Amino acid sequence: MTATLIWALVVLVAIGLYLSWTAGRLDRLHARIDAARAALDAHLLRRASVAQELATSGVLDPAASIVLYEAAHAARQAEEDQREVAESELSQALRAVFADAQQVEVVRAVPGGETAARELTEAVRRVPMARRFHNDAVGAARRLREHRKVRWFRLAGHAPFPMAFEMDDEPPAALADRAA
Repeated sequence: MTATLIWALVVLVAIGLYLSWTAGRLDRLHARIDAARAALDAHLLRRASVAQELATSGVLDPAASIVLYEAAHAARQAEEDQREVAESELSQALRAVFADAQQVEVVRAVPGGETAARELTEAVRRVPMARRFHNDAVGAARRLREHRKVRWFRLAGHAPFPMAFEMDDEPPAALADRAA
């Protein structure tokens, strides 16, 4: 009888350790999502700031400046539920303004333009990477949260279900060529 009780206790402790390890893993994934989201937000803000600086610099023609400024301003001021749409619209505005390499050369030709072009190129290159890291972390957490053991024992606690950040992040052709 005592041997059976000891084995039952060992099994319960093993199950408890396994569930504790799984809950810790899920907690680490949620922390990774938070860090990746913060990095993504920083890169999106940087891209919008650089685009807004370029739009107000007087280097671009007035129509391109207005389109770029409005899209960058909307992306910076967007509420959380409209953020993906606003960032996608900024991507589309960047592609429209910098569709050809000649526009990038116009920016590079003015004093300080080389720096501005380089900053914009880096900003549009980093956004897709940051979004990919965030969405990879979200995918890993979602896969773990879908397991029965996580649902049955409520190992996720009160953490909200992680959502991917879906947006159009394709860089303008002229800037993508410079980044390569």
